[in-house]
Amino acid sequence: MKKAVKIIAIVLAVAFFAIQFYRPDRTNPLIVEAETLEASTQVPENVQKILERSCNDCHSNKTVYPWYSNISPFSWMLVDHINEGRRELNFSAWGTYTNKRKRHKLDETCEQITDGLMPHNQYLWIHRDARLSEADKKILCDWAETEKAKLPEV
Repeated sequence: MKKAVKIIAIVLAVAFFAIQFYRPDRTNPLIVEAETLEASTQVPENVQKILERSCNDCHSNKTVYPWYSNISPFSWMLVDHINEGRRELNFSAWGTYTNKRKRHKLDETCEQITDGLMPHNQYLWIHRDARLSEADKKILCDWAETEKAKLPEV
């Protein structure tokens, strides 16, 4: 029994070492300033700070990759979450969205944060400062409603 456990431990250690050579791409896409949220939308400083603290790592091309993004298989999951987040909502590409999509994303943003779905729980395990207070949620939702009202109805 001891020999089997030892062999399994060695195989697992070798496999863990071997997967470190497969690394996903962690480069941020280029940011076209004219397409960013800030270029086409009024973003007050308090909203900007909340977005930077709690949203931008997954929902912009300004991701700051943490130390654990260098360790596989965590890096795989992290890059997958970031890519999914950018597909859903990318503040760096906000200017490329239609007004209809912007309205929908503003509604969805408020809904997701109010329901506690964003920021993602796995993100909050390590980034405790990203947690949104009730005041943060109100600030973001009020801002989203204000910006949505500025967009023409479709």
